[in-house]
Amino acid sequence: MGESYSHPEVIVSTQWVFEHLHDPKVRVAEVDYDPAANYNQGHALGAVLFDWKKDMNDSLKRDILSKEQLEELFQRNGISNDTTLVLYGDFNNWFAAYAFWDLKYYKVDKVKLMDGGRKKWLLEDRPISKDIPSYPRAKFSVAGPDTAVRIYRDEVRAAVGKPDKVLVDVRGPKEFTGEITAPPEYPNEAAQRGGHIPGAKNIPWGMAVNDADGTFKPRQELEALYTAKGVTRDKGVITYCRIGERSSHSWFVLKYLLGYPDVKNYDGSWTEWGNSILYPVEK
Repeated sequence: MGESYSHPEVIVSTQWVFEHLHDPKVRVAEVDYDPAANYNQGHALGAVLFDWKKDMNDSLKRDILSKEQLEELFQRNGISNDTTLVLYGDFNNWFAAYAFWDLKYYKVDKVKLMDGGRKKWLLEDRPISKDIPSYPRAKFSVAGPDTAVRIYRDEVRAAVGKPDKVLVDVRGPKEFTGEITAPPEYPNEAAQRGGHIPGAKNIPWGMAVNDADGTFKPRQELEALYTAKGVTRDKGVITYCRIGERSSHSWFVLKYLLGYPDVKNYDGSWTEWGNSILYPVEK
């Protein structure tokens, strides 16, 4: 699958995962925003849980998980440097893509996304379980970070208006225009002001996937989606959303499926920019 993508090696089908459920060299992890509503109700057979709030973020400061947190997460789930890790999750892989981005920041090599995520696995009636799997503790060490995949607020501000840069706001149209500051299901993650970073192009993340099963659209459709808005591979691309999870999904599409050479995820996103004094906003 995905032969036309630039990096087909980072995406696998539900069938591939099904065939490797008992492969000792493969570990499957479900990444959820709300495990009680998803993982705990049944997950892919043998899959471990990566709780997005607890496992993929620092508990004390606004940041991704630390090097030490990542090493402990992998070790206790039996994931070594030789293990191939397959990520999937809820919300059509929003949070799985965020985890993928986290891991690429730390230069984790053997990691893939399951196309279609939890939605497709359930639609196909693949085997699920409520049992919590346990694996022997493994040895794992982190090599990163790779700063080329991440960008910070002041660097984003410096890029605004530059002809060789383009910002992609992957939120919904009402968030982009400032009519709302957060989707209704996330009322506590809003900003003081609504709108978007000046000059940003609005290409909602969901336009990259098929509605029926959450799988990624063919390369030709993805190319057309972004180039129509001036998001071309000769520019440095910056993706952002509200808290960095949806934008990591679009970052994955641009960097790995389309092979754009310079794509960075601004994980501070609108909850940082929209709360920053003297930072410009467009509506």
